[in-house]
Amino acid sequence: MSGDQLCQEIVASGAISRVIMLTASDGIADRVEGLSLGADDYLAKPFAFPELVARVRALARRSTPATPPVLRAGDIELDPAKHTVTRAGQPIELTRKEFGVLEVLLAAGGTVVSSEELLERVWDENADPFTTTVRVTVMTLRKKLGEPGIIDTVVGSGYRVPAAGQLGVEVDGPVG
Repeated sequence: MSGDQLCQEIVASGAISRVIMLTASDGIADRVEGLSLGADDYLAKPFAFPELVARVRALARRSTPATPPVLRAGDIELDPAKHTVTRAGQPIELTRKEFGVLEVLLAAGGTVVSSEELLERVWDENADPFTTTVRVTVMTLRKKLGEPGIIDTVVGSGYRVPAAGQLGVEVDGPVG
């Protein structure tokens, strides 16, 4: 199997792995193609080992997986690039904060996201950690998304959108 095929399979699987292509192909078109296939980085041979180590460390510093271009949960679709949300094909108007909360929850892939993490990722560093802002935003988001609800409250922990298989969360397009 070629490296390009392997990269495509890793990306298509939805794995949260990072991919660095190490290859003798060093033309611009080759690098663009490798990155277009979903690689996170591209390093042509011969390369200096310290540079490879630095690139691996840089990828490891990314605390969260790359967000896929389109996130789905049931009949809800969120497109971060277009900044749109639809349910059963009908557009849903969300505030910037509601959109951010939904995006973080969908990207979490079924894992619980705490209110504190939502505050950190959607609001700025000046947000009061003791505020009810997250709870109120989730409440209005639930109303706008309608029934059946997709956002679960995990008492004492936070919120989640059930993972694929439980609700039908899907990812379209390459991760990266």
